[in-house]
Amino acid sequence: MQFVSQRPYTVMLIVPTGVGAAVGGYAGDALPVARAIAQVADRLITHPNVLNGAQLYWPLPNALYVEGYALDQFAAGRWGLRPVHQNRVGLVLDCGIEPDLRQRHLQAADATRATLGLSLSDYVVTDAPLGVTLQTAASGATWGTIQNPDSLLRAVDKLITQAGAEAIAVVVRFPDDEGSDALQQYRQGQGVDPLAGAEAVISHLVVRTFRVPCAHAPALLPLPLDPLLAPKSAAEELGHTFLPCVLVGLSRAPQIVSQIVSQTIGQIGTQIDTQNPAQPSDIWANQVDALVVPATACGGSAVLSLSQTRLITVGSNTTRMQVTAASLGLPAIAVNSYLEALGALVAHRAGIDPTALDPQLHALQPLDKTLDGKANGKC
Repeated sequence: MQFVSQRPYTVMLIVPTGVGAAVGGYAGDALPVARAIAQVADRLITHPNVLNGAQLYWPLPNALYVEGYALDQFAAGRWGLRPVHQNRVGLVLDCGIEPDLRQRHLQAADATRATLGLSLSDYVVTDAPLGVTLQTAASGATWGTIQNPDSLLRAVDKLITQAGAEAIAVVVRFPDDEGSDALQQYRQGQGVDPLAGAEAVISHLVVRTFRVPCAHAPALLPLPLDPLLAPKSAAEELGHTFLPCVLVGLSRAPQIVSQIVSQTIGQIGTQIDTQNPAQPSDIWANQVDALVVPATACGGSAVLSLSQTRLITVGSNTTRMQVTAASLGLPAIAVNSYLEALGALVAHRAGIDPTALDPQLHALQPLDKTLDGKANGKC
């Protein structure tokens, strides 16, 4: 499909983490959506929850892999994204990971170097167990806590300052909960990912502190074979680690550039960071043309920041949230499926009003009508 546009057509695709999204709430099951949108857009901006599929991944040259906290800051206009050819990825391993399981992750990391040609620094093991706990909110959404966040930050700092890491992959030992109802439902493609909320806490902390790309892969013992395993959950049960997709995503994740807001007497201005001057390839929020989200998950920071962008809400991608565009007063194009969303994006990129594709095209009406629907005025 050939398009001609005046500037790169940029789409942001968001599927919030840990809210039980029917599409994107499992093991990389939103990746087909991302692949399709990447064929329509010049640039696709999305996050690890969409692109990560454990040991499965798909190279999308025009997709930008942006961690959730960075995505929110980008949408708010505070951070920009700078595309790169390659990042040197640093690996943090939780010292709470058992020796055999740690070795499995190191072998996976070496495999990406030997087989995919990724650039990795030497790894760092945290000086204390990170101690992740998992929680579930009343809505059913998942979240978690870290008992020793300072240990994680010390490890990341060492990778950046001593090993020259430009992106950070974190592997933390998560609690095994083989017999839980939540895990069983997730394996059957019906529940909420019990790990996703805690994973977001880990990556948010690193990105907020160091302003570098980051993503997380949980370390867990392999589960027993389940012949009833849902296809949407199957990618996470192919091996001993979820690390490969994270390393692939981080290897090309855009770097973060920031704006410094300087205030003087009687004047507030925006100044680009002089330590990291702007480049023509930098991408900012005002370049986003369209935003695609689940219809009931419109309350996130990025959606609210980009409320003036063409918002497309997908009804079939149900979530545990109940925050619609209408409830927030946000104008949106409501579609039933991602197939319809693709059509809306094609029309928008082509500069076609979607109503022109409807067989019932209504005539233009006077702008200033009286309450009873009659035109106001004599002319």
